[in-house]
Amino acid sequence: MSQTGTTRIVLDHVRVSRGGACVLDDVSLVATRGQLTALVGPNGAGKSSLIKTVLGLLKAESGAVWVDGAPVQMLSPKARARAMAYLPQDRSLAWSMTGGDLAALGRFAWGAAAYDRLPPADRRQVDIALEHASASHLKNRLVHDLSGGEQARLHLARALASNAPVLLADEPISALDPRHQLEAMAVLRRQADQGATVICALHDLELARRHADQIAVLDRGRLRIAAAPDQALNDQILADVFGVRRTRSEGFEML
Repeated sequence: MSQTGTTRIVLDHVRVSRGGACVLDDVSLVATRGQLTALVGPNGAGKSSLIKTVLGLLKAESGAVWVDGAPVQMLSPKARARAMAYLPQDRSLAWSMTGGDLAALGRFAWGAAAYDRLPPADRRQVDIALEHASASHLKNRLVHDLSGGEQARLHLARALASNAPVLLADEPISALDPRHQLEAMAVLRRQADQGATVICALHDLELARRHADQIAVLDRGRLRIAAAPDQALNDQILADVFGVRRTRSEGFEML
C-alpha cells in the first residue's frame, strides 16, 4: 500500500488471531495527519483488536502495520509511547492517586514523574490537557473517590498530556453523560484539526457521523468500508452490519 508524506498509520492486509480465532481478517486502512477516523461495528467486530494492533500490543500474523513509515514492531516501547497516545477501554486503577498524578502519566515516556515533581514545561502540558478534558477541578481529588465519568475525563487528559502525534481511543465516551460525550468528541476533533492523527472506536453512529472525517466499518473482523461518513453509513451498510435503518429524524430504528 502506498504511503505519502501525510500518512501516519497504515494497515496493509493485516490478519490477527487471538485464542485461535481470527479477529482481523485482511484489513487495509490508512489514517492521515489531521484526520479523525471512527471505527464502528457491532460488539466483537474487531475495533479494539485493530487499535491494539496499531499499538503493537497484538502482532499481525500476516500483513504489516506502519507508523510514520516504520514497521510498528521495529519501534521500541518508548518510541511507540512517544508516537502514539492510547486511551484504553479498561481504565481501572490498582491504587488511588490524585487526578493530577493520573494525568501526569501522559508524560511518562519523556521521563516525567508525579504532577508535583514535573518540570514546568511538562506541568503546563498536563494543565492544558486537564483543561481541555474539563477536568481541571479534579486535579487534587483522589481518583477512587470520583465517578466513572470523572475518571474517564482524567484518563482523556492523560492521553492528551502526552502530546503524541497519534491518538488512539477505545470507547472514549463510555461512562460520560451526554454533555461530556459531546465535549470529549469536540476535544478529539480539535486534536485532529491541529494536525494529530486520531483513531477512535465508537458505538454511537451519530456522533461518529458528526465528528469523523473517515468512518471504518468493521464486521466480524473484516473491513466492510472506510469512507466519508455519509458514504460509509449508507443504507445497505446500516442494514447488513447493524440491522437498523435511518429514520426521518436522523435517528435509527431496528429492521
